[in-house]
Amino acid sequence: MADDTTTDGSKRTDSGIEIEPLYTAGSLGDWEAADRLGEPGKPPYTRGVYPTMYRGRLWTMRQYAGFGSAESTNERFKFLLRAGQTGLSCAFDLPTQMGYDSDHPRAEGEVGKVGVAISSLDDMRLLLKDLPLDKVSTSMTINSTAAILLLMYELVGEEQGVPASAISGTIQNDLLKEYIARGTYVYPPRPSMRVITDIFAYCSAHVPKWNTISISGYHIREAGSTAVQEIAFTLANAIAYVQAAVDAGLDVDDFAPRLSFFWNGHNNFFEEVAKFRASRRMWHRIMTERFGAKKEASKLLRFHTQTGGSTLTAQQPLNNVVRVSVQSLAAVLGGTQSLHTNGYDEALGLPTEEAARIALRTQQIIGYESGVADTPDPLAGSYFVEALTDEVERLAWAYIERIDAMGGAVEAIEAGFQMDEIGDSAYSYTKSVDDNDRVIVGVNKFTVDTESKPNVFPIDPSLAVGQVARLKAFKADRDQARVASALEAVRTAARGTDNLLYPMKDALRAHATLGEVSDALRDVFGTYQPGH
Repeated sequence: MADDTTTDGSKRTDSGIEIEPLYTAGSLGDWEAADRLGEPGKPPYTRGVYPTMYRGRLWTMRQYAGFGSAESTNERFKFLLRAGQTGLSCAFDLPTQMGYDSDHPRAEGEVGKVGVAISSLDDMRLLLKDLPLDKVSTSMTINSTAAILLLMYELVGEEQGVPASAISGTIQNDLLKEYIARGTYVYPPRPSMRVITDIFAYCSAHVPKWNTISISGYHIREAGSTAVQEIAFTLANAIAYVQAAVDAGLDVDDFAPRLSFFWNGHNNFFEEVAKFRASRRMWHRIMTERFGAKKEASKLLRFHTQTGGSTLTAQQPLNNVVRVSVQSLAAVLGGTQSLHTNGYDEALGLPTEEAARIALRTQQIIGYESGVADTPDPLAGSYFVEALTDEVERLAWAYIERIDAMGGAVEAIEAGFQMDEIGDSAYSYTKSVDDNDRVIVGVNKFTVDTESKPNVFPIDPSLAVGQVARLKAFKADRDQARVASALEAVRTAARGTDNLLYPMKDALRAHATLGEVSDALRDVFGTYQPGH
């Protein structure tokens, strides 16, 4: 990653793209607007996936929430809905992400810490209590245990009288980026790919409004990648998922319309806008030329954006309000379908209600007061933006070609390619800050000697105690023989080729827990050990 100012005084983006002193029509060469842009809602979708974009309806304001117990998270959901949020987004604690129940020894000290603890169907009932599941969409940031959380959500919906065909939302379900950047994997890559394609098939048949995967560049960027690496590595992962599903016998047009993406929003404003626009154009080409998709819906790159957590500073945390505003505006001008704005205090802890409200108000001010939503892609035709969009795309294709030459994303992951590239970029960025070549306001420039301490969200340790007690009672009050039989059916399916979600749903309906279903798959698939 290059510094934003080089030793000769020239300027570069976060991806190292050199910025010319002035952009003119000549900067675009033989560029043709009809080929590179088209119109909003038409190929190649550079200008947006819908003809009117936000004139018809604003993006979904989907604030991330999840902490402690299911009851406390349910209350935060209701607070956000009362404040005007239009979609729910749920964070899960590390034991839930890793397939461990709250009473497992490895869960000790982590229950409810970075998200909500969900171990049982009872927990999911409490999480969704009194929420209109037929009217609100829910995004769940969950990967290794995504199938389990989706099935729990479906079962609670059925109990509330909402059929699977009426629920809507998204599971992240993006395991490849876990091996690249984040680490909450359980099973090896190839069995994980099987679970993902089983989810595609299951939802195509039963949960048609659900986005079956949110292919995530967010965490790749949080790990230290550049903007170019973020979209290149993410689109390479997406190619691997689509190819795996096709190889499993699925028709691309049956599942591709429910694929979605998840991008990070950073501070280099124009590069971020260019990144979002380039990613749409690239996905249209991939689905058209590589996979022969016939439905236009299969070729649309619909994406959620979250502002950059790694850009938030613990020093002068109120400065983060401005950072989040800049990042949000870039996402909107880049055509996002939904947006989460981080709380200004998230470098210190979970967001307080005040910080969460300001974050949501940031979106509302952009949407209702700024005027940027009044016309689709208002930056279209800017010499700078179009040149930058083209260059981001060119560099991203070069990465995808290198990954293709290795055999694809899975093979590249097994060789450590993406991790090495991100590591180099992260090192260069950190060095540029440490050397004061890159300014971070309030950190290495414009600092203050004393700062007032903001309120930090308190975590009540009694929540974890109550969660474990409820789980033990849940396990005691069930038909143990029925649970054991249902879990054995999960193992049998894992050893064969049948779709795993059907026996998993039966096991959860019998009151098997998240950890028990995960263990049944561990028994067959094993666990992933990097480097082995």
